[in-house]
Amino acid sequence: MAKGEITHVEIPADDIERAKRFYGAVAGWEFDTMEGHPDYWLFRTSDESGGAIGTRGASVSGVVRAYITVDSLEDGVEAATANGGSVVAEPTDVPGQGRFAAVRDPEGNEIGLWQTVENDWG
Repeated sequence: MAKGEITHVEIPADDIERAKRFYGAVAGWEFDTMEGHPDYWLFRTSDESGGAIGTRGASVSGVVRAYITVDSLEDGVEAATANGGSVVAEPTDVPGQGRFAAVRDPEGNEIGLWQTVENDWG
């Protein structure tokens, strides 16, 4: 994945089944669970991109959040705060996949930052 690429989008929902029906009908997305993350339903938009629908304020934020790939999570968070942003979620590990953080830009929008972890399998 290239730096700056949007690779994941989280969509909050109050009624997960209603949201899955809507996006399934409109976008043709199919959903699958993520082990260890209840109320977090994954979808794919390409081989390397996709997202999830989750319970608003519980398994996802209360707003739509796009995740941008960065080379270094710490550098991304530092750049965000140095340029008028603020930290919403500190860097956190997602075992076997990568690490994420969330920042708020100077306009008040939440953006997720994602750093992929190198694995033996790819």
